[in-house]
Amino acid sequence: MSTVLDVRGLTKKYAELVAVNGISFIVKQGSCFGLLGPNGAGKTTTIEMLEGLVQPDAGEIFYHGKPASRADFQQLGVQFQQTALQDYLTVHETLKLFAAFYPKPADLAELIQLCDLTEILDRDHRKLSGGQRQRLLLALALVNEPQIIFLDEPTTGLDPHARRNFWALIEQVKAQGRTVILTTHYMDEAEQLCDQILIMDKGNIIALDSPEALLAQHFSGALLRLPDQGQDPKLPDDASWSRAGGYLQINSRDIEQTIRLLQAQQFSLEGLFIKSANLDDLFLKLTGHSLSA
Repeated sequence: MSTVLDVRGLTKKYAELVAVNGISFIVKQGSCFGLLGPNGAGKTTTIEMLEGLVQPDAGEIFYHGKPASRADFQQLGVQFQQTALQDYLTVHETLKLFAAFYPKPADLAELIQLCDLTEILDRDHRKLSGGQRQRLLLALALVNEPQIIFLDEPTTGLDPHARRNFWALIEQVKAQGRTVILTTHYMDEAEQLCDQILIMDKGNIIALDSPEALLAQHFSGALLRLPDQGQDPKLPDDASWSRAGGYLQINSRDIEQTIRLLQAQQFSLEGLFIKSANLDDLFLKLTGHSLSA
């Protein structure tokens, strides 16, 4: 896959605060790239620079191998978390209004079918459900035929069924060869959709790879978590442990052996929880707090 976005040493400061600290990464065509981090991590500032809304203090942004230009920014598709739409318009009227902003808009009939809007075309957009509104906003982000689409926490507030329907929509967009850059606080969403994830904290990149590679790099076997009792466990060399959020977190290849060792060291197993590691566990291990913090 060819590189559609190349970011080199991107930096943004606000007075003494370094919001984004010299980060670099690339995004491949037709992939879904997840940008993750807690509030204040710098991901919103990063996205705003990539969209041309904020001028970086240092660093370079390349689209398709060339320095980012005004034309590149105009060709992006952007679905904001909150978007104000013209009152009193139906879904169909809203689509036609946005299509009129561009010299060569997408075929609205195809867009309506892709985003499953047929049954709500004549409905006032203010009366849509959360999932219906997000499908409309995605259609509006695609109306200028972009090859790169930014989605800012697109499923926040949706019920589980609406979220999964929206995931299927994103998969269809990817299947068209388009590139999706996604910010989300939902770890299951990132694991489901993203080919590569970048985790930020305090303006820095703390992890960058595919979800599978990151989990394999930082975890093996299973994850044991129990309330922190203030005692350091003595474990085999192939096991690792850390403290975070009031819990003792142990990564172990041999669960039964680890439990026997904990019991022999007089650890209480009350509240013990065993599971496979996921992205939330990864973030907790790397930063000491959950991604939603």
